[in-house]
Amino acid sequence: MATPHFSSALSAPAVPAAYPMAKPGYGKRSTPGQQARTRDDFSLLPTRERYVAGFVDHLPDGASMSVKQLAKQLPLYGQQAISTALKALSVAGHLRRVRCAVGAGDETRWVFRTFWSRTARDNEWWTTYLATETAARSAAPAERPAAEVPPAAAPVAVPQQRTAPEATSPAQAPASAPEPPAPTPTARTAPPAAPPAAFSPAYLALAELGRKDIRLALSADDCTALEEQAAEWLARGVTTDYLIAALTAGLPAQVDCPPRFVRRRLTDKIPPQLPGGPASPSTPAPAHRLLVECTDCGRPGQPEALPDGLCRPCHTAHSAGGRPSPDPTEIAAVKAHMANLRTLLKPV
Repeated sequence: MATPHFSSALSAPAVPAAYPMAKPGYGKRSTPGQQARTRDDFSLLPTRERYVAGFVDHLPDGASMSVKQLAKQLPLYGQQAISTALKALSVAGHLRRVRCAVGAGDETRWVFRTFWSRTARDNEWWTTYLATETAARSAAPAERPAAEVPPAAAPVAVPQQRTAPEATSPAQAPASAPEPPAPTPTARTAPPAAPPAAFSPAYLALAELGRKDIRLALSADDCTALEEQAAEWLARGVTTDYLIAALTAGLPAQVDCPPRFVRRRLTDKIPPQLPGGPASPSTPAPAHRLLVECTDCGRPGQPEALPDGLCRPCHTAHSAGGRPSPDPTEIAAVKAHMANLRTLLKPV
């Protein structure tokens, strides 16, 4: 937890009118659902981080977020100090650096963005938000070239932070149908039942949850009971991949009651109703990957693999307050290599 700093902090300089903007589709992206701006924002951060955060918060969407550009506008600190401050802001839950593939075929390229939240978010919130962002991009048609990409992001369902599943009363549990009485010998035998109809996409998506993550394994009765709620998502234009990603992202360490947990997420995270029906492409659009970059070293990875926006080595170094200890096998390999070089350099 950050230590409160009540000393007077330096006021971040005003954003100049000529502040450089990134190429369309790059740069800063503000996340939805942020609290209103107040004078106490970032009050728990150290002075340098408050200074940098106050400046970044006032930058418009699409502004360049490179360390070099920020250092030019914040002359009190150099590039190394700005980089360290951004890492601290990532750990504090205010930003994530991501890269995503746009375009199709030979025109596919990587776009780099920095998602910013004035409101500090926990790792579960960021993982859920970036998963829904990925699913929304996968469900949408391929983006236009970078010069034509608008700075505004497609609407996505805003995840809740630290959502805990509510207890469900026994009356809410689906009641099982009573068994029919056994036919008497004199009763006529009923005609054979018709073969079951094909399962709906909503049912199949729910059945797939357990294969994606065992913590959300549902029974056949559970899928039937939740099928109507899941169908409401698909009726709003999202795909089954989007539905599965939104339900499985940012899971707690243990899910005590998967049906109740899924029911709660289906209720809380249902996407907005958009005007008009979704277009049915003749061929499925390629999935657009979205990877989080380590705020310190730039190593890419899935959101859940980079807690606090840092890869494992950088996270270990940050937690220990220093650099991670080198691998013993690497040390032995370096020593053997140097010994071999010394042998080769000896006179014959």
